[in-house]
Amino acid sequence: MTRVLLVDDQDLVRQGLRLILELAGLEVVAEARDGAEAVAAVAAHRPDVVLMDLRMPGMDGIEATRRIVASGAESRVVALTTFDLDEHVVDALRAGAVGFLLKDVTADDLVAAVRRAAGGEPVVAPAVLARLMAGFAARPPAGVPPRGFADLSEREREVLALVGAGRSNAEIAAELVISMATVKTHVRHIFAKLDLRDRAQAVVAARDAGLV
Repeated sequence: MTRVLLVDDQDLVRQGLRLILELAGLEVVAEARDGAEAVAAVAAHRPDVVLMDLRMPGMDGIEATRRIVASGAESRVVALTTFDLDEHVVDALRAGAVGFLLKDVTADDLVAAVRRAAGGEPVVAPAVLARLMAGFAARPPAGVPPRGFADLSEREREVLALVGAGRSNAEIAAELVISMATVKTHVRHIFAKLDLRDRAQAVVAARDAGLV
């Protein structure tokens, strides 16, 4: 059973999230009201997924995410917020979050997102991903490629560009006319060379490298 930690400074929000998740058969192992409580709760309960509000008094969700990831915890953080500003998306992903959802997400989509996150998949609200990609495309390249980028082969750079554009492994295989196994191998090598945790961070890396 997927184990979840809820982090939000509003009691009513946490109660609503708990009800949705528990009705779907997920286990809420703990709740936290701010980032400091969240960091302590992850250490104590080792949840599979952390639903993390970003704007909270005291330690905010971005700093808490950064500390959770730095601690080496295997918990996967999904940012959940009312705000969809691009800087919040990028900050959350840079901190190590594997996804970004808005609080107007439906109950079914929330449950599906938690399950995907627990299974190792990135989860980003479609509206947020569309705005993020549009914003990246409209801005000039950052000019500072991620560490290890020079070690990527030409094919690996092509694959990273497609990952950055939100393509699935199957779509990448079809576009480059290679097998799924080959795509997975390229992705694995890219993650190792750039020290990436997941595809969400790969989107940021692709942008930093000027590939998006």
